[in-house]
Amino acid sequence: MSSGAGEHRLHSKLEEALEIKSLRRIISAYLNYSDAAEEDVKRYERSYKQLPPAHKAILSHIPFKFQRLRRSISVNSFFIMSMLQAFEPPLDMSQDIDIREKEDRDDVCNDHLSGERNFSYGLIPTTSGKTPETDQLYCGEGINMRCKSPENRTSDEGVPVVSKSVSMENTTGLNNAGRNDAMDINCEAGLCSVSDSNGNVCSVQQDWLDPSLQLQVPLADVDKVRCIIRNIVRDWAPEGQWERDQCYKPILEELDHLFPSRSKDRPPCCLVPGAGLGRLALEISCLGFISQGNEFSYYMMICSNFILNQTVFQTHATELSCFYSTEAVGEWTIYPWIHSNCNSLSDNDQLCPVSFPDIHPASVGITEGFSMCGGDFVEVYSDPSQEGAWDTIVTCFFIDTAHNIVEYIETISRLLVDGGAWINLGPLLYHFADAFGTEDEMSIELSLEDVKKVAFQYGFQLEREKFIETTYTANPRSMMQNRYSAAFWTMTKIQKPSKDSPQPT
Repeated sequence: MSSGAGEHRLHSKLEEALEIKSLRRIISAYLNYSDAAEEDVKRYERSYKQLPPAHKAILSHIPFKFQRLRRSISVNSFFIMSMLQAFEPPLDMSQDIDIREKEDRDDVCNDHLSGERNFSYGLIPTTSGKTPETDQLYCGEGINMRCKSPENRTSDEGVPVVSKSVSMENTTGLNNAGRNDAMDINCEAGLCSVSDSNGNVCSVQQDWLDPSLQLQVPLADVDKVRCIIRNIVRDWAPEGQWERDQCYKPILEELDHLFPSRSKDRPPCCLVPGAGLGRLALEISCLGFISQGNEFSYYMMICSNFILNQTVFQTHATELSCFYSTEAVGEWTIYPWIHSNCNSLSDNDQLCPVSFPDIHPASVGITEGFSMCGGDFVEVYSDPSQEGAWDTIVTCFFIDTAHNIVEYIETISRLLVDGGAWINLGPLLYHFADAFGTEDEMSIELSLEDVKKVAFQYGFQLEREKFIETTYTANPRSMMQNRYSAAFWTMTKIQKPSKDSPQPT
């Protein structure tokens, strides 16, 4: 074996090891959710105990609130464990990982949360020994492993995220399991069990959930799990409809306006980078487009894969078959607002349950070809086959997630067919603007005026522009509402960039 080949193999092994460690850290964050939330409740209790007796008497109902908080945490934990049990890691999670300290880069899993939006985007290595032909991540059985250009897609290439052929059943005693008053979750020697207040238990052997493989994670990682819980409301609950109407509805109406005569035989192709939990990409598919969502965060992909794929999950470990699915509307329940005592109108508002999904993803009339693709936007779509492959690209709360926004715009221009449309909605809350402790972290932070100037350099023409007031994963019953004046525009790619256009380095 040549030295060059040996170095390449060593590099691939290192990248795979880093990716496994990254994914373990994210899974550990999910698993640590319950303990971290319990520590918060204990802190509340310690503060309450410090009150004088007269003050405790006035607030005698507070201990009962602590009990309700614990029940709510158990319900959230039940959903999280069910989701993790259904997850099929793309890598062998049981591998022994031996990475020298100098190679253990801090940015392996630096999912940056910025401001009130709490978008989590992971800096996860996107080259894996599992899929050497595609520099990307993929998540579970239902995710396309290859992000092919639409023209090259055939019926047997890739797997659509939603499959109408999956048969779903609910086992007696497990219906609406997320709504039980109390859940017990235990992981021991890799056998994870979930039990509800009625004593129903469903266990699934998952070697990669073995406690010996879990990592200690900072509380900031657990905060990203709480962010995912709020994103579920935004994308998949009736309570998120008002936010979806503010953000997704204008985009869907613009797509309908731009493509009024969509052919069922050859639907237009739409790419949605930063797809999050997948609702916007799904809605675009239902509108009659071949829609592909792209997402970089494993936190997001694990959850969206569960919601979109009607996961059926079965074990015979105890002679009992347990089925989990997201087939039923409102099957799952979470308590998204329990993690903050601030700005609540009442305890009931803070402890309000939210049921999801509000629709059954497989029965809403998706267009054939709908898919989700994991990995970094620029890297995943760098293949020459992607050039000019998309009729339209939709970015919603996405472009400010870039280290280099110029590179994002350049990539969007390259992917669009001449005459194709770029629809954007969102603020410019640059995610890496306040990346403390990372002096060399690139963050190009342009004004809206400069963003448009860059777009013009890459062959775009502004067709329509306005500002839309909106929130992001906001609690509608909170006394504090952070609102964005989001830029909404449609640009048309009128020509290929000239050779004189500035090229990002």
